[in-house]
Amino acid sequence: MLSRLFRAIPSSRAAVCRRPISTTSCRRSDALFVHRDTPYNNSKISFEFDAENMKRAQEIISHYPPQYKKAAVIPLLDLGQRQNKGWTSISVMNYVANLLAMPPMRVYEVATFYTMFNREPIGENFVQVCTTTPCMLRGSTEILDTVCEHLGGIKPGQTTKDGKFTVIEVECQGACSNAPMFVVGDDFYEDLTPATTKKILDAFAKGDKPKPGPQSGRRTSENSAGLTALASKPYGPGEFCQPEFQ
Repeated sequence: MLSRLFRAIPSSRAAVCRRPISTTSCRRSDALFVHRDTPYNNSKISFEFDAENMKRAQEIISHYPPQYKKAAVIPLLDLGQRQNKGWTSISVMNYVANLLAMPPMRVYEVATFYTMFNREPIGENFVQVCTTTPCMLRGSTEILDTVCEHLGGIKPGQTTKDGKFTVIEVECQGACSNAPMFVVGDDFYEDLTPATTKKILDAFAKGDKPKPGPQSGRRTSENSAGLTALASKPYGPGEFCQPEFQ
């Protein structure tokens, strides 16, 4: 059928109709999932929880039945990443696997699936700029450009030469009503403008921690007219009524 179709089309038109299946060059994707030993990331580098984090790890594990303690793999990897200066090395993964008595491959699968686990070292301040639709519609492209330019012209995914900042572009952080925004560490900085973005970055560069939350002056996510709900105690049975049957 295809041969008859092309015979029916003039050669010039047939050439126009033909197109390659893919116009994107082939790129290796194994870098996301395959570990390669490096001087700073190999299994010979020891890692173990310090006393405080071991106590926290044991408390987390206690929430699960002994036969299901492997369910604690995500919070323990997060704990290990925090102790390991913000990234999850192969030694962190192996240590968690041993602590939970589970095959290391199962831990690797988790660490390579969730983007919250950084498998390469990051800067002292980890800046995650949201560029999903709600933020993009309110200027996140300008915010991302401001961050990169203000930090010396780096690009998303790179770290500044002094090791103080790593910048990445991320999907929705769940603060859409306060867009545009970014996260530094565990703190949200919302209602950003280029000016407030620079101010925040300068504070972190000096070793200070600026106040998180909206940078526009509003308290939470109220509109320009101020709070219109939850400004006073609720009325009626919602607060005072007692159940009819005890």
